Amino acid sequence: MHLTHLSLTNFRNFARLDMDIPRGSVLLVGSNAQGKTSILEAIYFLAAFTSFQTNSDRQLINFISARSKELTVGRIVADYKSGGASHRLEVRLIYEPVGVNGKRLRKEILLDGVKRSANEAVGHFNAVLFVPQMSQIIEGGPDERRRYLNQTLAQIIPAYAHTLSEYAQAVSQRNALLKQLSERGGDPDQLAFWDETVTDRGARLILWRIQAIQELETLAARIHRELTHGSEVLRLAYQPAFDPLATPQKQFALKMETETDRSGFELDPIKQAFAERLIALRSEEIARGVTTIGPHRDELRFMASGTDLGHYGSRGQIRTALLSLKLAEVDWMKNRSGEWPVILLDEVMAELDSQRRQDLLQYLGKSEQALLTTTDSQFFTEEFIQRASVWEVQKGTVRNS
Repeated sequence: MHLTHLSLTNFRNFARLDMDIPRGSVLLVGSNAQGKTSILEAIYFLAAFTSFQTNSDRQLINFISARSKELTVGRIVADYKSGGASHRLEVRLIYEPVGVNGKRLRKEILLDGVKRSANEAVGHFNAVLFVPQMSQIIEGGPDERRRYLNQTLAQIIPAYAHTLSEYAQAVSQRNALLKQLSERGGDPDQLAFWDETVTDRGARLILWRIQAIQELETLAARIHRELTHGSEVLRLAYQPAFDPLATPQKQFALKMETETDRSGFELDPIKQAFAERLIALRSEEIARGVTTIGPHRDELRFMASGTDLGHYGSRGQIRTALLSLKLAEVDWMKNRSGEWPVILLDEVMAELDSQRRQDLLQYLGKSEQALLTTTDSQFFTEEFIQRASVWEVQKGTVRNS
C-alpha cells in the first residue's frame, strides 16, 4: 500500500497543497511550525479519522478560513494503491453557519466517490504513526493505551470500529439505567436488554484484543530483543476489566509479572462468563450507578524483564519499547492484511541514540513507503539521504530539495 498523490485544502496552515508522493522514503525537512507535522497529520487522519494532535476536528481547518462567517470546507484527498488497485479517499470537514452567528462542523468521508461512515471507511487505508509524544502509550493513563489499541485494531479488523461504537452506546445506556435504578428504584430485570448487547459486543472486543495483543507481543519481543541485544525481554501484559481467566473466590490473583495465556478462549464462553459476572455484580453496580467491568476499563502494561515501564522505566527503556511496539505494529498489519502500511515518523530521530537511528533506518528499507519529518537532516546517514526523496517544507509550501 502506498500513496501516489495528496491534496489538502484549508487544512491547518495549508490553504492549498498538491503533491505527488513517490514510493520509498520521503524526508520532509524544515524549521518548526512550517507544516511538516500537518502533512503527517492529514495522512494519518485518512487511516484513523481522528487527529493525533487535537480532539477537535474544527482545529484542523485553516484558521484564517475558519474565521469567515461563510461556509468553509477543509479537504484531505488521497490517491493510493492497495492490492494492485487504485483508490481515492476523501475527507471533507464542513464548517457551516447555523443559527445566529453560530457555526457547526460536520464530516463527510468518500471512498472511491461513495459516501461512507467512519466505521465503514476505516481499514481501507492503513498507516502506522510514530511521534515522540506517543510515549504516553506507556507512561500515560489506561485511556491512552485503550485509544492506541482501538485505533490500531480498527484499521485491520473489519468489524472492530462498528462493534466498539455499539458497545460504547450500550454501556452509556446501561449506565443511565443503573443511575435511574439507584436514584428511583425499579425492576433490575430492565437491565437484561442492555446486558445482552454489552456482553455480546464486549466479548468480541475482548477476544479480538486477546488475539491482537498476543500477536503484537510476539513481534515486539523479537524486535526488542534485537534492539537490546538480548539484555531485556519485552512483554505486553493485557489486563481485561472482565477477565475470562477470573480468579475463583477466596483465591489470590497472580501477580502482574506472571505471564498469562488466554489464547485458548473462544467467543461464546467469554460472552457467557461475562453475562454471569454482570448478573453477579448487579446490586453493586446499581448502587454505584455505573458499569464496572468490560473493555471500556481494560488495561495494558508494558513490562521489560519484569519491570513495569510505565512506573519504573528509564527514558531509554521507554523509547526502545515504544520503537519495538511501532515496528511490530507495521509487521502485524502486513501479516494481517497482506499490505505494508504507510509509515509516518515525526521528528523521531532526535529522540533516538545513534544505534537506534541506524536500526530504524535499516528497518524502513524493507517497507513500501515511509514519510519522515526532521528539522536537521544530519540525523540521517548519507546513504539514506541519497536513497530518499528529500523535500523542503516552508510556510505551507513543499518543494524538492
